Amino acid sequence: MSDLSFAPPRGMRDFYPEQMAVRNAIFSAWKQSAIRFGFEPYDSCVVENLDLLKRKGGEEITAQLYTFKDKSDRDLSLRAEMTPTLARMIVAKENEWVFPLKWFTIAQCFRYERMSRGRKREHYQWNLDIVGETSVAAEAEVVATALHALETMGLGAGDICVHVSSRAVLSDLMAHLGIPREHHAATFLALDKRGKVPDSEIASLLGESGLEAAHIESAFKVLGITSLEDVIALLGPSCSSTEQLQMFFNLMGSYGLSDQLKFDVAVIRGLGYYTGIVFEAFDTSRTFRAVFGGGRYDNLLADLGGKPCTAVGLGFGDVVVAELLADRGKLPHPAEYKDLAVSFMEETQRGAALATAQSLRRNGQSVDLSLHPEKPKHFFSRVGKAGFRRAIYIGPDDVARGAARIKDLINRSEAEFLLPQ
Repeated sequence: MSDLSFAPPRGMRDFYPEQMAVRNAIFSAWKQSAIRFGFEPYDSCVVENLDLLKRKGGEEITAQLYTFKDKSDRDLSLRAEMTPTLARMIVAKENEWVFPLKWFTIAQCFRYERMSRGRKREHYQWNLDIVGETSVAAEAEVVATALHALETMGLGAGDICVHVSSRAVLSDLMAHLGIPREHHAATFLALDKRGKVPDSEIASLLGESGLEAAHIESAFKVLGITSLEDVIALLGPSCSSTEQLQMFFNLMGSYGLSDQLKFDVAVIRGLGYYTGIVFEAFDTSRTFRAVFGGGRYDNLLADLGGKPCTAVGLGFGDVVVAELLADRGKLPHPAEYKDLAVSFMEETQRGAALATAQSLRRNGQSVDLSLHPEKPKHFFSRVGKAGFRRAIYIGPDDVARGAARIKDLINRSEAEFLLPQ
């Protein structure tokens, strides 16, 4: 037994009450914002068919799956992301839906990858998806919803900036610079690693994918573009991909969120199913990893055998935002759940203590009731150390006169409290 570790498996997490207070606050902001913006909740099993998750063969995520076989020798995996599962669920009943769909979920996801700040091997992810809407209003709606959740947590324009680009614009730029379209997918995947690995390694990956030296130089040239105006100058004002981007920025202005957006051609997103506008949100000082990210995906449902249907999705993990909240001094405190404690001196006062707790609970208050008699000194010491805000202690004299004292443990004041009859 001496070799037994009491730590969770590497990359996984336990949630003690202090951590649950943070998690619940994040989940609450996610749920409130999703419902306020008209998204419907859904969920699925945490185990997925391996074949579904490997349909994007060759991508980094494939090597990060937690895979196993069940007792019938089926190949399964813990889900690494939610979008393939969402697509599977929609395709399974595609003739029943009235589009567009606006769905959200909070899903626990697993990836076996190298850990770093802001990255675990399991995390909870809030997913927002709008399926069946061609307008870039869908992109604007999911980004606005995510920013509303951040604002609910206390993180606003001074804390968060959303970096926006477009896979379609990048593809048009690469074609304009002579990079053959059959190499675009591999080029996206390699360039998405910029900042994570040296440029020399990215150049090697591009060469291995079949790009010539001149095309590799052109690929890096694309990443040197600094503004949407430069893109328009290269592709022309009537290019449909740039028109979509301009419309998106205009719509975000209507939400009053222009000051939280920035065009950034380097935003690519590693997953191959993205086809249009893509985005990633960072803290304004770029101290942390991306807070959320997502974009337009046009072909995923059809790739799974469903009818062609466009969609926009956003994924928002709990790890980075918790670190950012801690950095900004905005973490919730578990004491918010510890409002009032009630105890009693002797067994003969148990009924009065129970009636008091039940009366307060019926009025919507959070009440912790002692389960056995205890001395007042022990009770007040215990609840004080535990972080309770108020306390009621009931002795025989209190029952006799029908009233007890309710003590505020923060400012040390007291008030009369009539016991329920």
